[in-house]
Amino acid sequence: MKKKARHIIVLLLAFCSGHTFISAQQRLVVDKSGKGDFTSIQEAINSLPDSAGTPRTIFIRKGRYAEKIFIKKQQLLLEGEDRAGTLIITSIARDEWRCEHPDDWGVATVNVGANDITLKNLTITNNYGFDFTPRTITCAGDSGKQKTIRKDGHQMALRTMQPATRLAAINCHFRAFGGDTVSPWETGNGMWYFKDCTMEGGVDFYCPRGWAWAENCEFISHSGPAAIWHDGSGHKDSKTVLINCRFTGFDGFQLGRYHRDAQFYLINCRFAANMKDEAIYRVPTTNTIQWGDRIYYYNCHREGVADFSWHADNLPAGLRVEAITVKWVFGERWKPAN
Repeated sequence: MKKKARHIIVLLLAFCSGHTFISAQQRLVVDKSGKGDFTSIQEAINSLPDSAGTPRTIFIRKGRYAEKIFIKKQQLLLEGEDRAGTLIITSIARDEWRCEHPDDWGVATVNVGANDITLKNLTITNNYGFDFTPRTITCAGDSGKQKTIRKDGHQMALRTMQPATRLAAINCHFRAFGGDTVSPWETGNGMWYFKDCTMEGGVDFYCPRGWAWAENCEFISHSGPAAIWHDGSGHKDSKTVLINCRFTGFDGFQLGRYHRDAQFYLINCRFAANMKDEAIYRVPTTNTIQWGDRIYYYNCHREGVADFSWHADNLPAGLRVEAITVKWVFGERWKPAN
């Protein structure tokens, strides 16, 4: 408590003197045992000013943090001591949440409503589907109707909401049993960077909107008719790139689908032998698909068995694989930290 009190006094002095923050306080330590600046991740976030010119680091020591996290502070790095040992866990069914709330703010384990956020060395779990017990609720948001909450419904570990348009995740593990585990959603300007991450869940459990890059990531399907999804309807140039990624799952798991304009690039990816023989497909929809089917593969193979014909090399004419880089995706608008 003494460390926390001193930290609060420093913040007040900095605020009163007109300074946004001071360099000596740009790294906070969260430790459940009380040996850091805070025992709660959310308390550490709340202690910071809303914005800063350079990233602030919250270093999270190993432990199980049963918290729902809200991030509305700009320029923030949440860094775990160890990915397997630094766990942020809560249990939320989106179908139930929306019965009592007007929007998705708070529907995920980590809720992001700010820019230039980096998550590193963390395991972030929405545990609802893993500890599921069948139940029916009265849904106030649906005229009081009875609603059955399913084990494989929407269960978000990560959800971004406006004004968030830039987020990076490095060496993180995002876990859920149901759909939409990783939901970075901003169709018009969203830019999302994932490296060395593991993602698992149900239908559309990796579902970026806008521009997205995923490198050296593993995708594990527990349920549902597709692992990946994309919404690129805001701009013709919007795209999702998955490079050097691996896909595994239950017998007959499916790779991906979409029902809005999308543009997929899968480069040097590996598919488990038990993946279904079905290409990324368009779901029947009333949405207008402006730019047609844009699904591209290069050097993608199944592990230990013959390839399917639909993931043969088919990059657009004139596009060399060497040109597919982070800068090609985001241009000059953003250079994500890694």
